[in-house]
Amino acid sequence: MSSKPFQIVLYGRPGCHLCDQVEQLILLLREEFPLELRLVNIEKDPALHERYMFVIPVVEIDGEEVFPSVTHVVTWEELHAELAKRAARKTGRKSR
Repeated sequence: MSSKPFQIVLYGRPGCHLCDQVEQLILLLREEFPLELRLVNIEKDPALHERYMFVIPVVEIDGEEVFPSVTHVVTWEELHAELAKRAARKTGRKSR
């Protein structure tokens, strides 16, 4: 697996239990994948608040918005599959 960590941004707000839940899922994945997590409080930026207020938590991986919570909140399985696919692309291997 590549040693370059995935850059993950989690957009949310304080007091959002779904945001806290997704943060914990990402931290669990840190045991298997190299990653750096940055938490962004959308309430500190009016443009981000306007953009994400109805779809948080939102997960961005390596600059790409991958999991907005439009119809459901991302699961551990979905996050794992996405990181495995991206890791395989980095190393040239097929993901499972």
